[in-house]
Amino acid sequence: MGCFPCFDSKEEEQLNPEPVKYGARDNHLSVPSNLSRLASGADRKLRINASTRREPVSPQDGPEGQISAHVFTFRELAAATKNFRPESFLGEGGFGRVYKGRLETTGQVVAVKQLDRNGLQGNREFLVEVLMLSLLHHPNLVNLIGYCADGDQRLLVYEFMPLGSLEDHLFRECCLHDVPPEKDPLDWNTRMRIAAGAAKGLEHLHDSAKPPVIYRDFKSSNILLDEGFTPKLSDFGLAKLGPTGDKSHVSTRVMGTYGYCAPEYAMTGQLTVKSDVYSFGVVFLELITGRRAIDGTRPHGEQNLITWARPLFNERRKFAKLADPQLEGRYPMRGLYQALAVASMCVQEQAAARPLIAEVVTALSYLANQAYDPATSSGQDRRFKEPHVSKVSPRGDSRWDLDGSERDDSPKETARMLNKDLDRERAVAEAKMWGENWREKRRQGNFDANG
Repeated sequence: MGCFPCFDSKEEEQLNPEPVKYGARDNHLSVPSNLSRLASGADRKLRINASTRREPVSPQDGPEGQISAHVFTFRELAAATKNFRPESFLGEGGFGRVYKGRLETTGQVVAVKQLDRNGLQGNREFLVEVLMLSLLHHPNLVNLIGYCADGDQRLLVYEFMPLGSLEDHLFRECCLHDVPPEKDPLDWNTRMRIAAGAAKGLEHLHDSAKPPVIYRDFKSSNILLDEGFTPKLSDFGLAKLGPTGDKSHVSTRVMGTYGYCAPEYAMTGQLTVKSDVYSFGVVFLELITGRRAIDGTRPHGEQNLITWARPLFNERRKFAKLADPQLEGRYPMRGLYQALAVASMCVQEQAAARPLIAEVVTALSYLANQAYDPATSSGQDRRFKEPHVSKVSPRGDSRWDLDGSERDDSPKETARMLNKDLDRERAVAEAKMWGENWREKRRQGNFDANG
């Protein structure tokens, strides 16, 4: 699925009618004048001095805040992709087509994105992506190798991700990568590791960048996978700088992919980091259920994933219906309950009720470290009592017991905890307390965090 206005109307176009600027009055990402004049041909490096910006994104590499990105000629990239032949084609997104290539100078295999020259936002998306991926570096963000700006050509060169996208593996009918049809579906452990890694990439954007970066297009097709199924976020053309100071949000034209947009953003154009958290929750539910965010081939009441799943959050006996049938029951019941708890908090309709992505990372890191072995886990699952909030923590607030070992609380606690009317403070506190409980257990050596 490509990127498009969630609601394509002139009214929403007025939310952001002017070109994006970067300065004290407007916290949206923009490109300094020296970046807008992109180098080509003989210029081999793009360098931006951070001193030209008043509210810079914190660079992770490079001296004194300078950005360096390799500059390719169009001839080099045409040779690398065999003149963009169909056999090199990997996929198509909202802003252009992606090809597999091999650089003649180094032999490195790369992915080359050729932006649509006729697209209304192609050049802006190009500039934003060069800036973002040059400044922000993290193991769960795709690595930008360089770019090309010969004439009206705009191309981006990334590290090649051999396993394609998460979408390719969850929904194989759309797969353009070499995922053999006989290959087993993603197992439970791999799904939890992918979710935790993708959340860490989002956490880096929200918490390490100054001001925070709002991704705005978190979806399964934008999560790429390397040989070890390590997830990396890609396609940053819709990214925006988040609010600073006493501002609660930034206002912008509503853009994104239908089914993943947070409701408050889709309705008002008011964007916050919690908008990304909602989108993460949708993708996490895709991982758990094996269903698309929007699937027009399903019966009427099941076409929207969130609309279908939300009532099931309230019925403990139906939780198993939320598990992907391709898993064939090979998942820990306790892990399923806990994963659904995280997902349900992320897709709360009220943004304030959603946890911060750092809290999600803490909870999912725990789940990703609980390796599931079907041969040894069946008995444990039969003994497991649903995860629940213990009556009172030492700090006086409620706590979700990740260990599942409390003995006296009612099984109804799980359904109550997943109720969509869960108060906002508790929804946030639970994810936080999960992590504190987990870290405490690690310090005490009560479980093997590497298991």
